[in-house]
Parts: sequence; structure tokens; C-alpha cells
Amino acid sequence: MAKRLFILISILTVLYLFFKDKEYKDTQIVLGGSIPKTGIVNEWGKSVLIGANSYFNYSNDNNLIKNRKIKYITYDDKYEPKLTTRNTKKLLYQDKAFALFGYVGTSPVKNILNLLLEENIPFISPFTGASFLRKSQEKNFVNFRASYAQEIETIVKYLHYDRKITRFAVFYQNDDFGEEGYVSVIKSLKKRELKLIAEGSYKRNTLSIGHAFNEIKDARPQAIIMIGANKANTLFIKKAKKNKNFKDTLFCNVSFGDADAMVRELKNNTKNLIFSEVVPNYLDTSIPVVKQYHEIVKKYYKDFKPSFISLEAFLSAKLVVTALKNIKGTLTRNRFLKNLEKLPKDTLKGIPINLKNRQYLNKVYLFKYTNNKFEEIKE
Repeated sequence: MAKRLFILISILTVLYLFFKDKEYKDTQIVLGGSIPKTGIVNEWGKSVLIGANSYFNYSNDNNLIKNRKIKYITYDDKYEPKLTTRNTKKLLYQDKAFALFGYVGTSPVKNILNLLLEENIPFISPFTGASFLRKSQEKNFVNFRASYAQEIETIVKYLHYDRKITRFAVFYQNDDFGEEGYVSVIKSLKKRELKLIAEGSYKRNTLSIGHAFNEIKDARPQAIIMIGANKANTLFIKKAKKNKNFKDTLFCNVSFGDADAMVRELKNNTKNLIFSEVVPNYLDTSIPVVKQYHEIVKKYYKDFKPSFISLEAFLSAKLVVTALKNIKGTLTRNRFLKNLEKLPKDTLKGIPINLKNRQYLNKVYLFKYTNNKFEEIKE
């Protein structure tokens, strides 16, 4: 009997140690990210680092997390899923990251999905609106931005009801990101008893847009919904503006298109362009947290130019710091996630947050670029 009791206690002890949430007592909290620092969407990576590191540095300098400092370790994946997997394994097994933060792109994230589920590590604020991160019941996924489906629904709704558009085409990246956007377009049009009149896709991480352009141009669409990276979208638009078939076409870009980078590349030739974004105008300093963004980022990056992406990264980083700051007792991943899930709605002063479908922001903003600045389009 005593022997059986000893074996039972041993088994229970092992199970307890296995499932017990690990306690982190180091003064340094390691966050890890795999982002495109080089390659075709390198602007994304640069903006993420500017926004996130500014707030993490601010937290460290002002001791916001009880004598603990955040170390944000990032590796370049060039927007290539295979490199994302390699970088993630390095972050998990070599750098011993406490949580993963700020990954960029749907396909890169999807490529590490099984690894994330296996390790059950907090995966916070990836820059993707992918549905598989929102439908999941996994509590270690916490998104910041609105979904691509929400962005596209907002665009289609505005175009159809406010601009009386009925002839839609779609230009999309031929991968998980583009395909998800394509399906969302179909669903949004179907709700309004509309169908696509043309479609064209291009290979991810390339500028091979010629075939897609030819597939769309003869249909003379009133609007093209663009679900691609900024350089591909920009090349398509430049080419279209020289073709009479697109004289009055509206070019509508989801947030991953990087509106700021597109405007720079188009040299302000932005007539008939519409951009959907998941954060408000980064120049609107009447919003307290946007004003704080300008003040803090300027302190750490003297020559910085504000952007939608760096603002999003800054706000996301602030949520992470706030959740860490609010932890009572020893730091564990579960306590971090629980605090991240119950942040007050006014954490970002002027931008309400509400965790719904595993994401905190649920509003989409539409913009046009005129007079050298972005102006919000009111539906």
C-alpha cells in the first residue's frame, strides 16, 4: 500500500511540475520578433521597430515594470516563411523568449502556427488580420488590429453605398494573405448581390504584376480592391494611371499595403486612391495617446516620420507594458495573458479597446491622401 501511495505521489508531483506555470524572476523580460528588416516589405520592419522600441525604451527608462526591463530581440525574415520558422526556433530555444511580439505577415505566421500551439507561448500583436488567429480558442493569441475581413467589408460598404460602385475587381497576392482577402471580397460583394468582374494575382515577395494587370484592365472596373504589399500595389497603380481603361478607377488598399510607403513611391500622384487603416490618423494629436506617440518616439528617433504602422506598433507595445506592469506576484506567462485580457477600455487614452474575437481594436478607418496629408473619409 505504501509503495503504491509513493508511486501515486511521485506521478502527481511530476504532473504538477510539468503543468505548473513557470515563474520568471529575471530582471530582464525577453520579447522576440521575426520581422522583415530587408527585402520587399522592409519598410514594415523598420516602422515596427521604431514604434515598439520607442515605448519599450520609454518603459525601461521610466521603470514602468517594477525594476524590470524589456529586451526586444528581433531577427530578419525578409517576409519569407521559412526564415520565420528558423528565427522563431532561435527565439524560443536559444534566446528563451518570454513571449513573441510584432510578427509581420499572414504566411510567415501561418508557417509557425503548429510551433506556437505546441509551445503555448504568448503570441502578441502580429501585424496580420488573418482569421485563423481570431477564430482560434487558443488563449495565447492576442491580436491588436482589426481583421482583414473587417477592413474589406468597410471598403466595399463605402464604395457601394456612398460611391455607387457596382463594378469591382480584385488584385491580390497569391498566398494566404491574398487568398483570405480575396474570399472576404467575394463574401462582401455577395451580401450586396454583386460579383467580381475581374481578378488578378501575383506571386508573393515579387513584382510580377504583368499578368494580373492584363487580366483586369479590359474589364474597366470602377474600383479595384488591392490586397498586396506596397511595392506591388504601387507598381500596378503607376501602370494603370498610364492606361485609359483605368481613367476613373478607384484603387482601394488594405492596411498591409503600407499607405505611407505607397504615397512616397507615388510621389503624391494619389488621385483616386483609398486606404483602409486599423488606427486613427497619426497626425491627430487631439487624441491623447497619439500625442504621446509623437512625444515619445521623437525622443528616441530624432528624424522619425510618423506613420500608421509605427503608431500601431507603439500602441501595441503600450498594451504589453501595461499588462506586465499590472501583474501582482511572480511573473508567469499565464498571469501576463490574464492581465493582457482584462486591460481597462481607456488604456489607450482616446482610442477605446475591447477584446473581442481575440483582438482589441474593432474599428476601421478610411483615408484619402490630398494636400500632402491623409484625410479621413467619413462614411
